[in-house]
Amino acid sequence: MTDELSQRALLESAAEGLRKLATDTRCRVAFAAPGSVLQDILSPAARRYVLAPDRDGFLEQVGKLRARGYLVAAECAAPHQNADDPAQIEQVVAEYLSLLEAEPAPDRLGFELSQVGLARSSRLAVENTGRIAAAAARHGSEVVLSMERAPGVDAVLAVYRPLSDRYANVGITLQAHLHRTEHDAATLARPGRTIRLVKGAFPEPPHIALPRGPALDDRFLDLAQSLVDGGVRLSLATQDPVVLAAARERGLLERVTEIEMLHGVRPELLRHYRESGLVCRIHATYGTNWWLYLLQRLAEHPPMVLRALADIGSGRTDTVGIGY
Repeated sequence: MTDELSQRALLESAAEGLRKLATDTRCRVAFAAPGSVLQDILSPAARRYVLAPDRDGFLEQVGKLRARGYLVAAECAAPHQNADDPAQIEQVVAEYLSLLEAEPAPDRLGFELSQVGLARSSRLAVENTGRIAAAAARHGSEVVLSMERAPGVDAVLAVYRPLSDRYANVGITLQAHLHRTEHDAATLARPGRTIRLVKGAFPEPPHIALPRGPALDDRFLDLAQSLVDGGVRLSLATQDPVVLAAARERGLLERVTEIEMLHGVRPELLRHYRESGLVCRIHATYGTNWWLYLLQRLAEHPPMVLRALADIGSGRTDTVGIGY
């Protein structure tokens, strides 16, 4: 038992290191630089976790995943976006609007509000997200907003609240590791509303959030229980087999709306739940600005770093969709 706990502690520490690299400004700037060595070297590893480099390739892969019985949430990794540039913000909005016009259109979009103008103003973020939500509603799709680091949570919720009053197809992501989330969940939970519950991907200090470990697992499950008891359409977003097994023991898996996993992280595990008759969703990214997405996905299951190195060594390009 001690060895098992030590191994888990080591994996959690490795995951924290990967999350810090994911958000390190120096790494992100180096990745975005013209002729980036980081991008060139890591691209074989990224192919396993980024569904496609462009919209057409993404839609082709979405069709294949749907044919296997999965729902898909779409997120665009906008190419090296300046979140304060009006022209680049509009390009991202236009990309999501075009994606909704495509066939097959994704039934869900998920993105950070910083992509659509929050860095400039809440008003702009509300306006742009409203445009996307209205278009999504016309196509029978929904928008589930991603969450930012702890200092940005209030700004995200200030945009979400008026949008959720206007659009029934707008949902929100909540991070279980934040100490404030129990209160946020109680105030935001409404019957029929979509909430995506995640553990939390951003490193935060102890007075703000729990670290990964059993205490966070328990909080995640308790939050899930209270949300489904409140009639929320809950997307249980985790790749953790221990948490999913505990959720099954509690009878939660039969009550949540769906299980969601990040594309490429544990496809065999998601396939297991799909084959057992549960609704399963893949949160999939497309685009070229994938540094953050790659590192966060590796952080969800640190042993995959070895697989990433193997992909880099072999130069494989056929890893998209393996395991589903």
